[in-house]
Amino acid sequence: MLRSFISSLAIAASLAAFPAGAETLAIVNAHILTPGPVGEVDSGTIVVRDGVIAAAGKGVAVPSGARIVDAQGHIVTPGLVAVNTALGLTEVSSVSGTRDDRNRNKQISAAFDVQYGLNGNSTLIPVARLGGVTSAIVVPGYDDRDEDRQLPFGGQAAAISLGQGARLLLKARVGMVLEFGEDGATRAGGSRAAEFVELRSLLDNVKFYRTHKAAYDSGNLRDLGLSRPDLEALLPVLDGTLPLIVDVHRASDISEVLRLAREYRLRVILSGAEEGWMVAPEIAAARVPVLLNPTANVPQSFELLGATLENAKRLSAAGVDIAVEGNDGGPRVRDLRYNAGIAVSRGLPYAKAIEAVTLAPARIFGLDGQVGSIASGKRADLVIWGGDPLEPLSEALRIIVGGQEQPLTSRAEELRDRYRE
Repeated sequence: MLRSFISSLAIAASLAAFPAGAETLAIVNAHILTPGPVGEVDSGTIVVRDGVIAAAGKGVAVPSGARIVDAQGHIVTPGLVAVNTALGLTEVSSVSGTRDDRNRNKQISAAFDVQYGLNGNSTLIPVARLGGVTSAIVVPGYDDRDEDRQLPFGGQAAAISLGQGARLLLKARVGMVLEFGEDGATRAGGSRAAEFVELRSLLDNVKFYRTHKAAYDSGNLRDLGLSRPDLEALLPVLDGTLPLIVDVHRASDISEVLRLAREYRLRVILSGAEEGWMVAPEIAAARVPVLLNPTANVPQSFELLGATLENAKRLSAAGVDIAVEGNDGGPRVRDLRYNAGIAVSRGLPYAKAIEAVTLAPARIFGLDGQVGSIASGKRADLVIWGGDPLEPLSEALRIIVGGQEQPLTSRAEELRDRYRE
């Protein structure tokens, strides 16, 4: 234990000496652990040039003049990619003025675009980053405090980078959020059947709008149930270029969503899907990915009666692409690696668990050409760990985002240090 602690201090000191603006970095003696062709390498080298991975693997030559960091056998993974977060949009859940993740404007539903409310100075971003999270999918939520609110869509999600001082927005409009199940039914009038009927009607109206824009502009068109910004925002959904992120839970609702996707040729991403294991072959056949929390196993409502800790294992075994999320959208985003570890304890293969917090979420949201694995040409988002990244007691020794080393601190830790005495 003491030897491991001393080793961790040594690597931290070595990396701390690495200047932030250096052009070329070579991390040597690294236990590389990544999805993709590089895979697992006991003692490899990662070369970073101008913020991009130039080479990685065993036998990689160290460029002349590169600054060398000896990883001393510690595990190096890609930066983690978190899904279903509100990072950059919220600070304190109970303080409405700090929340930009929800909307009650009746003229803006599908058109609500979270990219415009992002705050790169959010105190929750360093907290997530300390857990190895270097990229995140930020999704809008629903605000149902107004009993009369009946907006069908949550709005458009965005992908962000968690590097300090870097441009926060990584990619805008990565998905359109829609809620089904008990909450969605309540919004539609009290029944799931009403919600599915309403959604079909709205999608048909968007189709109609697409071919009758001139009539709409001249005012010679019937009411389509949505504002023009919403109609325009839904056109990419109908075209299949913008995925529909559907929050859904029970097996029968999942099957209905899949039928709807086939009928309208929609790209769908399931979120939640606690009873997904019951219809896993159907989800796999539709090639629909799932965002899930593998710790969900308590039937808090009737639509969660089939929740099980083996959901991740069973979906993955059926061939479903899964991404593991944290335990909330803000302070506990970094719990995603713990949740992946719990899924491993319930049968999910370890390599699949690593993929579920790195390459899989990147692939699901079209970011796999930039992040999610250690490979040539990808952005240098890297984490050097003091132990197994899926173990709760392991910590990140160093975090690199876009080739830039990140501070290992947060406001919470600074306050702890200030008042410790």
